[in-house]
Amino acid sequence: MPDQQHLYLVDGSSYIFRAYHRLPPLTDPEGTPVGAVYGYTTMLWKLAEDLDKADGPTHLAVILDKDSQSFRNEIYPEYKANRPDPPEDLVPQFPLIRDATRAFSLPCIEEQGLEADDLIATYARAAQREGWNVTIVSSDKDLMQLVGEVDGPNGPARIDMLDTMKSQRIYIEEVEDKFGVKPELVGDVLALMGDSVDNIPGIYGIGPKTASKLIAEHGSLTAALDAAEYMKKSKLKERLLENRADAEMSRVLVTLKEDCDLPEPLDDFKLDGVPPEPLAAFLEKHGFTSLLRRLDAGSGSPDRPNNLNPEKAQTKGDAGTEEGNSQPLPEMPAVDRSAYETVQTMDRLLSWIERAEAAHEVAVDTETSSLDAMRAELVGVSLALGPNEACYIPLGHGGSDMFAERPEQVDREAALAALKPLLESDAVTKIFQNGKYDLNVLARYGIEVSPIEDTMIVSFALDAGRGQDGIGGGHGMDELSERHLGHTPIAFKEVCGTGKKQIPFGEVPLDKATEYAAEDADVTWRLYQHLKPRLSVEGGTRIYERVDRPLIPVVAGMEREGIKVDRARLAKLSEEFAQETARLEDEIHEAAGQEFTVGSPKQLGDILFEKLGYKGGKKGKSGQYSTDQSVLERLAGEGADIAKLVLEWRQLTKLKSTYTDALQQAINPDTGRVHTSYSLVGAQTGRLSSTDPNLQNIPIRTAIGRQIREAFVPESGNVLLAADYSQIELRLAAHMADVETLKEAFANGEDIHARTATEMFGEVTRDTRARAKTINFAILYGISRWGLAGRLEVEPDEAQEMIDTYFKRFPGIQRYIMETLETVRERGYSQTLFGRKTWFPRINSKNQAERQGSERAAINAPIQGTSADIIKRAMVRMLPALREEGLDNVRMLLQVHDELVFELPEGDVEKASPIIERVMAEAARPAVELAVPLGVEIGTGASWDAAH
Repeated sequence: MPDQQHLYLVDGSSYIFRAYHRLPPLTDPEGTPVGAVYGYTTMLWKLAEDLDKADGPTHLAVILDKDSQSFRNEIYPEYKANRPDPPEDLVPQFPLIRDATRAFSLPCIEEQGLEADDLIATYARAAQREGWNVTIVSSDKDLMQLVGEVDGPNGPARIDMLDTMKSQRIYIEEVEDKFGVKPELVGDVLALMGDSVDNIPGIYGIGPKTASKLIAEHGSLTAALDAAEYMKKSKLKERLLENRADAEMSRVLVTLKEDCDLPEPLDDFKLDGVPPEPLAAFLEKHGFTSLLRRLDAGSGSPDRPNNLNPEKAQTKGDAGTEEGNSQPLPEMPAVDRSAYETVQTMDRLLSWIERAEAAHEVAVDTETSSLDAMRAELVGVSLALGPNEACYIPLGHGGSDMFAERPEQVDREAALAALKPLLESDAVTKIFQNGKYDLNVLARYGIEVSPIEDTMIVSFALDAGRGQDGIGGGHGMDELSERHLGHTPIAFKEVCGTGKKQIPFGEVPLDKATEYAAEDADVTWRLYQHLKPRLSVEGGTRIYERVDRPLIPVVAGMEREGIKVDRARLAKLSEEFAQETARLEDEIHEAAGQEFTVGSPKQLGDILFEKLGYKGGKKGKSGQYSTDQSVLERLAGEGADIAKLVLEWRQLTKLKSTYTDALQQAINPDTGRVHTSYSLVGAQTGRLSSTDPNLQNIPIRTAIGRQIREAFVPESGNVLLAADYSQIELRLAAHMADVETLKEAFANGEDIHARTATEMFGEVTRDTRARAKTINFAILYGISRWGLAGRLEVEPDEAQEMIDTYFKRFPGIQRYIMETLETVRERGYSQTLFGRKTWFPRINSKNQAERQGSERAAINAPIQGTSADIIKRAMVRMLPALREEGLDNVRMLLQVHDELVFELPEGDVEKASPIIERVMAEAARPAVELAVPLGVEIGTGASWDAAH
């Protein structure tokens, strides 16, 4: 036993209501509501598993409220009077929650006439007097009065708190951050501000900030009330004088009773492990089969609480709110556009460059003639050195014809020659918002910008998925400015107009152009000062510095490289697709018995469900039938030939418009290549997404998709090389879920789908392997019995049997899924092995569709996100490794999920292939040592398709 005991006191009452509101209604085999019971049980289990083995509790108890009345109601009858009665289906669950606590063989403490907070306070102080450390598992602000330490026989005896929802340790400095006073004065602040939830009156009109300020200035509630008489006449003075009695009574109500009789002695709270029998009996009685399987598997059995002692540096700021963490803003003046300078002479430009070099930090933005970085002309550059210290350097302003009057401005070539040393200097950090675009524009003028920071990427590392719009959104400059700075920047349309009246930025008058462009740099500078410090506070530094930031110039370089496409081949495919769609239209019209517009959902719906009479048609709010892919696939499965034909027609027309036609238009006339644009914030798990054109969604398993890939070709004398991670997500699942069977199979180089077929079905045939492959991937995406039934074309009950068998054969997978969901429900986010957070603000939604969608995404996010992190690390290391071996002519062109595509001289293939394979296979190291090898498959050929 350690010299110093450590008591954990769990505020069970807060757990109950969190559990009730977090889960949908459930009933046990006897029909009793148990949704809150199940949630409470899983939360208690999770707490037990997460307590740190080295510094976990030696003693633990759960404290509950006996009923809704306490001695405070005798002092003030209206105390908690406005609280609604507990929900009808929660009432019968209260005794079952006590049973759940005892099933864990944990003390369950409650006392008539006392609130849980009073019992917690009494036990905490009693343990502290004995020299014990105490951790209160709660986020209740009233309990923050107890935080602190005293001298004990074995060193300081400390009381702190643990908020498991935010995974946040609360000690003196956290209390001071929240209330502006030390813990012993928190009760005085609470007495002034009151509490509408508990119906504590306080003083009307005094909020948290005013209350904190008064107590901090005067040192106590009594002193603040006494000082009111001498204050200048104000509303505050009147309120303090008139409502003193309310404040003093409120102080009594918020004071915790620390001298209650102890219902059980401290020594009875000693932890000696959790006997499995009572817990198993409880789980079985109430039908908690998934938890029972988890217990029977011997994994996750809470023998000894462990691992909830997060490091102090990581404890602040992980609030699971949609709007993101709200750290205090640095003191900055409001945006003043009149303070910006238009730089029109070389002398003024050199002055700004000199100041930027002295500051070692400058925000930079470019204004151009186009959104396409590979074709845009540079119109101007803006710089910012501080709030309102910004300028705009016009370089290409004037009319669109040679006779138009041009304003005074620095010669572009001379200006860029002066800016180049600054932008390339290792001693000056350049701050961008979506800097990849600016890097590509400037690179075309011979400037290789470095080192850089990017506020868009910082925001993504902190808040991916956190915004209202979920994936992909919320990281644009205007959105970030409004969210974090409370400032709305000038919109582009305000300076350039819209529609036919829109003018190029180069024709905007310089005064308006300066306000718009310099503001962009100013806001970017401000955002950086606000967002960058959050990285270290919220644990985002690792993913930003080691994965995302180094990737920006790499991806920019890939975009500039582009890839060659065979225009003649694409044109031939377009013609073939047009002929085939015309043939399909004729067959569809014949099946329908009349001609109609196949591309019209309304006309198609009327044909399918009214003329042809197929069942199951559903009309939406618009009054027309749904004819989306799932509807057509259902009809096709029921034997409707017309639905099969329409699905074929839709695929062909989409491929024609999206690829064979669009790729011809996308060929850059200057380079003769297609240059896609990668978004580094397009998918909340961290995967890159591709647009203009999208090269990541070309079908890879169909003949048509392969035909399109045949049109991607190298330059003469070169070949394309495709390097693809083999089953990386399954390998990561084996590691992250610690599945020995799968780890062994990967280590031995086995066919993993065949191994799964053997485990699941007892034999390997073409059919069982195909089913095993579907199940392997579907399980990792949180598929339901109905979803799996649809994919395998079996009944839902049979699909459920397969899922149950899979979890039985690979119990680690089920444990991983359950633990992941519990963690995300509590914290609001998932994490990859490299620390990337993905937020799921709707994980606890009462809307079933929203909640289940979030749950499915949350199951896969750590795996898919880790896969994305690994290939990003490989991309950052790839070219330096190749250059080190003298392979300067190997170019990295594309990234498509788990695949990298290169172009290189045919003579370099033999030397380059093992280097590419090694860099990809070792990309996780040294940050993460995987328990399975990363397999990499490499192929080469005269086209992208031939390289597979």
